[in-house]
This record gives sequence, C-alpha cells and structure tokens, in this order.
Amino acid sequence: MTGVKEIVSDIKNGKFYPVYLLTGDETYYIDKIADFIEENVLSEEEKGFNQTIMYGRDVEISQIIDAAKRYPMMSDRQVVIVKEAQDLARTIDQLTDYVKNPMPSTLLVLCYKHKKLDKRKAIYKAIRKDGYVLESNKLYENQVPDWIFQVLKSHQYKIENKAVLMLLEFLGTDLGKIWNELEKLMIVLPQGSTITAKDIEENIGVSKDYNIFELRKAIGDRDVLKANKIVNYFGMNQKTHHITMTIAALNSFYTQLLIYHGLQDKSKNNVARMLKVNPFFADDYIKAGKNIPMRKVSQNIGYLREADVKSKGVGAANLPAIDILKELVFKMMH
Repeated sequence: MTGVKEIVSDIKNGKFYPVYLLTGDETYYIDKIADFIEENVLSEEEKGFNQTIMYGRDVEISQIIDAAKRYPMMSDRQVVIVKEAQDLARTIDQLTDYVKNPMPSTLLVLCYKHKKLDKRKAIYKAIRKDGYVLESNKLYENQVPDWIFQVLKSHQYKIENKAVLMLLEFLGTDLGKIWNELEKLMIVLPQGSTITAKDIEENIGVSKDYNIFELRKAIGDRDVLKANKIVNYFGMNQKTHHITMTIAALNSFYTQLLIYHGLQDKSKNNVARMLKVNPFFADDYIKAGKNIPMRKVSQNIGYLREADVKSKGVGAANLPAIDILKELVFKMMH
C-alpha cells in the first residue's frame, strides 16, 4: 500500500506532518501506522513526557486540542494519538480550526476506523490540505493471497497455495486476523520455512481435509465418498461451516466457472485477470473447467439457488442443514 510506505519512509527520513488522518474500513494498516508512529517518532526517554494516547470514547475535542497545543518537554516534538476517533464523529469538525493552525512541534494522529471520515466535512478538507490522509480500504478477496505471500516473503517465509485458501476460508479478508495467525506461525516455525496446510491445521485449527476447497475439488472430481465425508463434517460443525457460507462459496466458484467457459483466451494469465483471482489459483479453474462442462455448471448454479432458498426455510421447514447439503451435493455430482 503506497500511502503506508510513504508515511514510514517520511518518518524514517525525519519528515513529519502536523496532523495524520488514518481512516477506512481496513483497520490493519491504521493500527500498523499508529503503532509505528508510537514506537519510532520519539526516543524512549522522550515518550514519558511527550507522548499521549487518547481514546475517542473517553475524551472531548477540547481535551485533544489542549494536548496538541502543549509544548514538548526536553524534545523537539510531541506525539498525540487519538485511537477509535470514529467515536467522535459528531464533534470531530470542532478540530478544524486547530488543523488550520497546528502546533508545528506536535504530531496529531487520528485513527478513524471501520469507516471513512466524510470527505465533505471541513475537518477532512483541512487535513487533506495541510496534513496527511491515509485511506485504508479493504482488499478484495482475490488480492488477499498476494498480500499473504508478500507479507511472509518480507519475513523470509513461504506458504503453500492450499494453506492460503484455508486461511481465507477461516478468516475471510480481515488482514488483522490473518496477521495475528501468521505471527503465531512465525513464532513456532523457523525462518525460511514454507507454511503448509498441515501447519495451518495443527496451529490454527482449520482442517486441511474438511474445508470448502476440498469439497469443491471432490465435487469436480466426482469423488462421492470424499464429498459426503466433508458434508457430514460440515453438518456436525455448523458454527465454523454454516450452510449459508458453504452455499455462497460454491456459488461464487461456479459463477466464475461459467465466466471461464465463456472465455476465448483460456491462458492462465487471462483466466486470472478475467475471473479476478490470484494467478496462483488460476490452474484450479482451468482444471475444473475441463472436468465440468458449461451445461453442468449452469445446472449446478440452479441447484445452489434451490438449496439457498431451502436453507432459509422456504419449502423445507425444519429440514436439517446437513440434509439440504447432502441433497445439493448429490444433485451436483449426478
């Protein structure tokens, strides 16, 4: 993320802005930059008198202004970090006058998480003009694998494709949660290791054999025994493998397969680009496309829609989720 690298580079080179607005629905980068500023702008000796951490739910705007207007003690600058600044949404515009005339010796950092600060607000416009705005956006699902590869590469680790898919199924696209689990793995595995599906299973608790990707593969390979084993496992573990999520994941896969069949250029790079998936996983779609003709793909999408309706109680009152899944998988494989 360009903005993150720019802030880090600037601070390392002694370039500071009077006000930083870190805003957006991806909290990982907001937390990382706030932590970086907290740890690196001041020396340990300077932090005691010159670093203030506040929380939006606990302070008034006047208190933030008072803290920001203080002169540093035995230091060239002071740092004021306001975490959870979104809790000040109704009053944050009251900071506008300060932003327009900030203390040059203060770094004021506003962590406005889970949503973006309204660009129409005067405070946003003032920070954009005289400070630094970092907009931290959620990554799309197809972007997360590359993020995982790059993060691990920077720490001298590698990871198997299947292990990446397991992380995505278990944690979704929440970078903070993914990072927390990667940190655990990097503690138990020596630097230079390749993280495997077995490592994910043993250290994070995600089954390498009973997951949506193995179910998808079993259906495509027409492996009835394996598919039914996975369905039974899902039925007994609805908290982590809820039927709604299972149907949604299968529907996404078959919808992409439908797009695949419509492509004239079925080269790996074009498949990745058109399906908006990481190139590492394009081979999965190419193989599935060869095994499952377009007619069957369309038919299976229809079955998925029927199962989705049934899972919501329409036309299948009190029918257990496992029975709906078993019927779905049977239809998809025959």
